Amino acid sequence: MKNITETQILPAVRTTRAKDTIGRLFFLEASGGRIHSANADGSDRKVIVTGCRIPDGIVVDVDAGHIYWTNMGVPYRNDGSIERADLDGQNRVTIVNEGATFTPKQLHLEKKSGKLYWCDREGMRVMRANLDGSEIETLVDTSKGDARPGTDLTKWCVGITVDPDRGQIYWTQKGPDDAGKGRIFRAKIDISKGETAANRTDIEVLFDGLPEPIDLELDLRNRFLYWTDRGDPPRGNTVNRASLDADFNKHPASDILLTHLMEGIGIALDFKGDRMFLTDLAGTIYSAELDGSEKKPLLVAQGNLTGIAYAEIPGSR
Repeated sequence: MKNITETQILPAVRTTRAKDTIGRLFFLEASGGRIHSANADGSDRKVIVTGCRIPDGIVVDVDAGHIYWTNMGVPYRNDGSIERADLDGQNRVTIVNEGATFTPKQLHLEKKSGKLYWCDREGMRVMRANLDGSEIETLVDTSKGDARPGTDLTKWCVGITVDPDRGQIYWTQKGPDDAGKGRIFRAKIDISKGETAANRTDIEVLFDGLPEPIDLELDLRNRFLYWTDRGDPPRGNTVNRASLDADFNKHPASDILLTHLMEGIGIALDFKGDRMFLTDLAGTIYSAELDGSEKKPLLVAQGNLTGIAYAEIPGSR
């Protein structure tokens, strides 16, 4: 991918009035290596990027007019990457090159610090970098000395989200398929002095014994954690919600909001519209209220779908 200049990435939509926005979904088709965009009701679906290498996580930077996504690549080749493009898929550029991360999964954009966060599955790491891909850091290393790519699925890191106000990261380690060994963790973003990503002592286990927790999202205003789980029913193939302020030493149960997903993966929250959007590997995009009610399919048979993002982007004048 060629490098692009600053003048090339400053879209004219920056001057569009805030009221001239439309809600758009951006979602990833892993099987076809494509990125799609559609209206929030599923209409006006279009392919905006092709030739991705098993894309998994996606985020939208509306102010800059960018989408970012992860490419898993082939795990044993250490050829995962992270790319960026304009909202229409133009001006595509690789910002984290092959060899820097094994199999990047869910991606989180944290504008306050200007960082991208992601989980590296076979790399057994939680990582971050600047928005241009520089200053790549490992925040958590779960390998315990295992060589990369890791073969112990309990150490695989998959989903991630960030609480910038409290300086915390949350991530999932899904475990083997349908094994009931999935976990959700929390730690400070910054590693304490004298500790490393491999031996840090501030990691909390919030939930364990889950089927296969995948992607995460936070509702910071109401202090809720949402996640998808692709394991077997009754607790798998669900969307779950739990209070961030629960006493996790008492092993609280989460609330199951939605069931009957077909290998649930991606989740995106729209607080203004009081709704969520979900993807599954069977190729369906669903919408539902934030409490799980009013579930309905928006698009079906779209290939193996992974990450999804919702954004209100500038529309036509």
